[in-house]
Amino acid sequence: MRADDVVVTGLGATTPLGGDVAATWEAMLAGRSGVRALTEEWARSLPVRIAAPAAVEPAAVLDRVRLRRLDRAEALALIAAGQAWRDAGLDGGGADPDRLAVSFGSGIGGVQTLLGQDDILETAGARRVSPHTPIMIMPNGPAAQIGVAFGARAGVHSMASACATGAESVALARDLLRTGRADVVLAGGVEAAIAPLPIAAFAAMKAMSTRNHEPERASRPWDMARDGFVVGEGAGALVLERAAHAAARGARPYARIVGAGISSDGYDMVLPHPEGEGARRAILAALRDAGLSGVDVAHVNAHATSTPSGDLAELAALRAAVGEHAVLTATKSMTGHLLGAAGAVESVVTVLAVHHGVVPPTVNLDEPDGLLGMDVATDKPRYFDIPVALNNSFGFGGHNVALLIAR
Repeated sequence: MRADDVVVTGLGATTPLGGDVAATWEAMLAGRSGVRALTEEWARSLPVRIAAPAAVEPAAVLDRVRLRRLDRAEALALIAAGQAWRDAGLDGGGADPDRLAVSFGSGIGGVQTLLGQDDILETAGARRVSPHTPIMIMPNGPAAQIGVAFGARAGVHSMASACATGAESVALARDLLRTGRADVVLAGGVEAAIAPLPIAAFAAMKAMSTRNHEPERASRPWDMARDGFVVGEGAGALVLERAAHAAARGARPYARIVGAGISSDGYDMVLPHPEGEGARRAILAALRDAGLSGVDVAHVNAHATSTPSGDLAELAALRAAVGEHAVLTATKSMTGHLLGAAGAVESVVTVLAVHHGVVPPTVNLDEPDGLLGMDVATDKPRYFDIPVALNNSFGFGGHNVALLIAR
């Protein structure tokens, strides 16, 4: 390991599978689904009545008085960031505030506060609207809350690139370290958009699964019966630093972020390029950045949202850029699609896969699409040595991010 390598020293997550990294990882290896039926009154009239909410409510972790001044996305982000901070051993010191940065994003932001306060405005009048609303709905709210909570003074950056947000935040964090603008970066992504309007809107696009009768089987990447994604919520956080800085404070690295590739399709606001052309270029850029070739990639945590067109476009990109030898998994089959948090949570999972030498299973792959043609870990974990893994994240608007994670 070189002194200037970017290493991951802390992990945090709150997801549909568990309130922390350990619980999420255990559930994932067991192949459990976090998708459930929405029993709330507001969901009864919606065509989609399933989602993957966070397994642990923020109120079980954060003080209720504090929660009143936080949007749900901000609360989830703070929970995951706090876990990563403690896991990195920074709660006792070790990070100079002037050299500490934040790179944390959300694809949608404080939508629950926005909708809730609009209801109050309409029903009770302007005087009842919370004065904290601007801070709770601003897109940079999660990043800013983390920056204040941990005293970051080297810059707070808020990425917004739809479902590629979490991964692009990690890529930016790596750049901040490589250019010497920071010594430690708290990176990640969050989303909390399980609400009537977002679900109704995604349903109107025909992007979501309508398998309301069996929620846990609704997210089924690469399966012939896939009919769309399942919206989830949560947050993932990583502490990144240069290897020399980590060694100087006696920190334990989980893995290295050795490459990052970013591209855009310039093709369509919703549909990916049918041959995955933009995704292919992002993967190749990550490989060039790392000084590696496709044959070096042993495992891929695929974006694989369970949409008919998106799954196939990514496969085309993988065949062209990596080949057909890598072992694939689609952890969205268990978590649902965490939108802006997906790339961050899946980065946490890919780091753990490399660190422990195990690929989590893909569930609900009962009848593989005939165009799949690649090795997928299904039903149970796959244990083997993983020197290098690829994590893909793609978003509406043609955003493509590929991260390479190595031992």
